This record gives sequence, structure tokens and C-alpha cells, in this order.
Amino acid sequence: MGNRRRAPERGRTKPAVVGGMIAVVVGGAGLGGYALFGGGASADEGSASDAKRVKSGPLSAAEVRTTATAFLTAWQKGDVPAAAAVTNDTAAAAGLLTGYGKEAHVEDVTLTAKKRSGDAVPFSVKGTVRYKGLTKPLAYESELTVMRRAKDGKPLVDWHAAVVHPELEDGDKLVTGEAGTPPVKALDRDGGELTTAKYPSLGTVLDGLREKYGKKAGGKAGVELRVIRAGSKDAGNAEDADGTKKTAAEKEADKNPDKTLLELSEGTPGTVRTTLSPSLQATAEQQVAAKSKASAVMIKPSTGEILAVANSGHGFNTAFQGSLAPGSTMKIVTASLLIDKGLASTEKEHPCPKYSTYGGWKFQNDDKFEIKGGTFKASFARSCNTAFISQAKKLDDDSLTKQAQQVFGLGMDNWAIGVPTFDGSVPVQSQAQMAASLIGQGGVRMNPLNMASVVATAKTGTFHQPYLVPPTVDDRTLAKASRSLSPDTQAQLKELLRYTAAAGTAAEAMAGLGPDFGAKTGSAEVDNQKKPNGWFTAWKGDLAAAGVVQQGGHGGETAGPIVAALLKAGS
Repeated sequence: MGNRRRAPERGRTKPAVVGGMIAVVVGGAGLGGYALFGGGASADEGSASDAKRVKSGPLSAAEVRTTATAFLTAWQKGDVPAAAAVTNDTAAAAGLLTGYGKEAHVEDVTLTAKKRSGDAVPFSVKGTVRYKGLTKPLAYESELTVMRRAKDGKPLVDWHAAVVHPELEDGDKLVTGEAGTPPVKALDRDGGELTTAKYPSLGTVLDGLREKYGKKAGGKAGVELRVIRAGSKDAGNAEDADGTKKTAAEKEADKNPDKTLLELSEGTPGTVRTTLSPSLQATAEQQVAAKSKASAVMIKPSTGEILAVANSGHGFNTAFQGSLAPGSTMKIVTASLLIDKGLASTEKEHPCPKYSTYGGWKFQNDDKFEIKGGTFKASFARSCNTAFISQAKKLDDDSLTKQAQQVFGLGMDNWAIGVPTFDGSVPVQSQAQMAASLIGQGGVRMNPLNMASVVATAKTGTFHQPYLVPPTVDDRTLAKASRSLSPDTQAQLKELLRYTAAAGTAAEAMAGLGPDFGAKTGSAEVDNQKKPNGWFTAWKGDLAAAGVVQQGGHGGETAGPIVAALLKAGS
């Protein structure tokens, strides 16, 4: 991977001009050169009278260059106090920069600044990681920003952990050593290996599997340079192996697991088998890749097995951990509630006016349509908002919350699928916000995993918690709902979904997939977003899927084709 740059001779301080770039070579054993593009600046620039005056206003180019030079030069020399003193958070900077050498074991650091952009100075980092006889070169790009301290006008580096490495968040640290979590070899349901080369969406899933099962799967840890997240219990599993309830910090660490930056020696992986179908996973990857911000999940309703999960953006697992308003797909839950309470029935006439007011808010339907003398089935199939809002006055503030928790298993924060998830949220609300929740707005938050589970529960009548790793692998207890749908409510709910798939807003996407099918579309308005998020959830036989396309528009046109393609592939 290339030879390490030879250290400069001690005492050599004379700048050399090369191609218009001034290279300042800092003396000291084992230290490389430090270069600043765009010309140097003297550290004692300015007069004594200037120092007494509190400066304000924008930073000058010279102030930015001088501050960046002072910080980078001190860091490269290993002079932590001097480097930290040039920042606006001396303690945090000193701690992380000290750990860079003592915990991360990064040596022979060469920092090369590039052309500044306003108050920001990008720079490259080259060094060597040495640990117990193992060495490996390290190279990456970072950036610092200079700000003016209000009390005295002094230019300082605006300190954040990302200055040291872009993968760091404030509170994180870098550590080199034996990884507390051995690697895992994740397998699909047929025994094939799951890799990001085959399935790019699975990066966050594979990280999560390693965090949870690395110590349990029989592997041996290698030596790595890793980002250890704030709240992580150690360099390994952030989840309590004994089932002890996790702290808020540990839950946050689950959402953002530790990350390997450099592998000095390979570990021996353990093996973890998942429920993913290789063919359906490939289809899901292909389908979401065609959209800029799309996510999809497919599950098996009769068991809860997760067959596919994919995101077009690979940095965050929106499919499992997203927290988005689900729009009208939430009407599946609300419809079951209204039927349970005798407030709606499939074939009975049900109001669908242009407008409905509750709690001081005036709600309307898409394009202000109305259905005169129509049934509840017609209102559901066309996704009439006012058909649901009109019933708000007959419900308690916690009615929808209880239905979501007790029947659909949502919002209990107790799903154990094998990797971190967000299990949905249906908070108790009042007035207009409660009414908005009935149509999947207000405070309701879901992701495709949640909505695939919702339509699966409608299909089977009983909530089966989705899972990616069979519970027999680690004796996990899967979440349960306290009650099932009544036979009458389930029969009516399935009829609503079938009719929507055959003749309602989902008909175009679901064409050719019947007759054992059902679907619901949704569009969720988001503040400061021109187009709504498009949602779609459906079942066919013993398959259920859901998808969302952020800023996509109507769900039937955007997420619908993704979900339909998955159902066709699994048929």
C-alpha cells in the first residue's frame, strides 16, 4: 500500500517553494511535512495595539490561514496543549488529540492543508497506525472551520470531533486494539453469504448483526482502528447480553453502532443465519435504486420472517429505523378501530364531505373531492380523509394509541428482530392533532417495516413480530400484541384492502396480482417539502410488503410499483 514517507531531518525549517505552494516542514523525530495551499502567514501577524482591540465582523483570509496553520502544525508535532489552545473547546480537543496517539496509536502524522473556502480549511491526513507489531498506513480527508470568539475577537478553530476524523461525532473516540466484537459472516435463508458487494443496502444491517451477535457467533476478534460511539459500553456490543434494560445512551448507540475504519489484522468470523431471501433481496435492491430516497421491506405474514430490506440511501436504514408520518396507510389501523367500535362498516353509508373540522383545524380531501351517499368501503378505497376525521369526536384521545399497541404491536419499544429498529410511535394526542393522527399525520411516526407488519396483521388477524434472525439463535422473546382482530373486524378490513387493490387508489400498481391480495396507498405532507412522501403497503398470499419514496408524491405512483414488483417476484 505504498511506502511510508521518510521523516525530515531535525532542525530543517527553511520553506521550499514548489509549484506555487509553500511547504512548511516541521522539525521533530518521525514527523512529515505540513503544507498550506495559498501562501503562508506569520504567526505574529498584527501589532501590539491590534491585540488590545477586540475585533469583530468577518474573519480575514490571513486570520483563517494563521489559525489553521497554528492548529495543524501543533497537532502534527504532537504538541497537544498548543493545538487545543487554538480551539474554542480546549478540554474536548485535548482529550481527543491525546487519544489520537495513545488510544488510536496513530504515528508519523502528516497534515496537508488545501485551499480554504471562506472560513473553512480542508486538509488531508496521512499517518501510520502501529499496534503490537502490526502497522498499516492511514489516509483520509477532513476539514476545520475558523470562528471568532465573541469576548475578545480571537480567531479559533471551531472544535468538533469531526475535525480529527469525519466519521467522528462529538463524544466519540478513536481506538485501536482487538475489536471487542468479532466479525460475523451473515447468511441468507438458503445459506449464501450476504455482502455489501452483492447487496449494497445491507451495510447498516451487517453492522447491526455484528454488534449484536459478534460475541455470540463463535468468531475471534481482529485488530482494528474503530470509532467508538458515545454511550457504547465498550469497543464491542452496545447491547446488554443478559437482557438488562438498556439506558438511553445505549439505545442511541444501537442506532449508530461503532464503526471500523481500518483493519490491521483479520478476525475469524462467526456465522449468523438470517431470514433474507437472496432473490427477493436482489429485487428490493434493484427497485429502490431507481429512486433517490426510497426504502422497502418484505415480510412473511404467517411467521414475521423478514424476506428483504433495501434503501436507496445506504448511510441510514430508513426501512427499519426511519421515523416518518405514514399518511393514509395508517388508515388500516384507524379503520380497524372504527369497525371495532361500531362507527363504520364496510357496506354501510359513511360520510365523505369535502371538509371536516375538528379541534379548530379544517381538514379536506385530495383535490377537495367528496363522495355523496357512498359506503365506508368507497371512502377507504379512495382514501377519503374526512370519512375518518368526522369520527374523531366519538373517540377518546387514547383510542388510536391503544388500538395500535394492543392489536398491531406498535409503539411499545420492544421488538427484537436481531438488529436495531424503530417500532413505530402513536402518541396520545388531543384536539386537532388527535384527528390528524387518524389519517397518519399529527404525531404518528412509522417506517416500511412497521407498515409491512400492519398489513400483515390485517391479513392474518394476529400480530407476528417481524424478525431478521430466528429467535432460536439467541433465545430471544419476540414481542406480542395483547389481542387479535375479531373475526368480523378482520373480515371487513381484508375486504377494504382487497377493494382498494382491485378498484381503488392502489389498483394501477396491483394490476394482475389478485385475487388474494389487498393494498393501501398513502401520501404524507412534510413541512418545507414541495412533494409529500409517497407510501404503499400490500399483501399477496403469504407475502406482505411496504415502501416509502420520500418527496415522491402520491404513493400509488411512486412506492406502489416498488411494492408490486416485490410481490410479483415472490409469487
